[in-house]
Amino acid sequence: MRTLAVKFKQIVRWFGGQEPILLASLLVVLLAIFGFIQIADEVVEGDTDAFDTWMVRSMRQSDDLAVPIGPPWIQEMGRDATALGGVGSLTLLTVIVSGYLLLDRKPRMMWFMVSATVSGWLISSALKYMFARPRPEIVPHLSIVHTSSFPSGHSMLSAVVYLTLGSLLAATIPTIKQRVYVLSVAILLTALVGVSRVYLGVHYPTDVLAGWIAGFAWALLCWLVARWMQRHHQLEQQDPVPETSE
Repeated sequence: MRTLAVKFKQIVRWFGGQEPILLASLLVVLLAIFGFIQIADEVVEGDTDAFDTWMVRSMRQSDDLAVPIGPPWIQEMGRDATALGGVGSLTLLTVIVSGYLLLDRKPRMMWFMVSATVSGWLISSALKYMFARPRPEIVPHLSIVHTSSFPSGHSMLSAVVYLTLGSLLAATIPTIKQRVYVLSVAILLTALVGVSRVYLGVHYPTDVLAGWIAGFAWALLCWLVARWMQRHHQLEQQDPVPETSE
């Protein structure tokens, strides 16, 4: 009993010594994991089938389910947007940023970013294998797919890559407005990728939502690990920038 009390005091002391942003981020990660579990449970039970079917159908012409809503150029933009979350595009972006980090003499940061991306892909693949949800068959697919549906790999990996890179870049920017802009762009790209997957008929909306949540949780967790490693001098620090509000 005395040992348990000592352990409890140590845990309380540890939490009391942490930054509020760290504790808030950990809470958000836990809430995201809980949200993913809830969505997955609803999907497995079939409780989302009616909503998923309605949403996918609403993206198509009522008289011809092979034709998406909107003018033809919208369909072309949908393909362009979905490519932003493809393995090829994200791999190319990761290689480009890795090259920059090497030129900036930050090899450990480079390997950390690569590890975050690859591990995110492995988690996405494992989740797809675990749930093995079939792709939507109620409308013709407008994009080639080879894996199962839940969660959306495009949505999850775009969240992992864009949000991770956005947070790393924002840490080197001097003004709050610029940081908000960079993070907003990362969020916008992630959102466009997810919406395009439903528009092209290759994912249900719950697939995309689960992918967003899982990707966000992983990106935030990687950011927390990076902060911890930097504080313990196991990862290169970001270049110091003056703090300004303009």
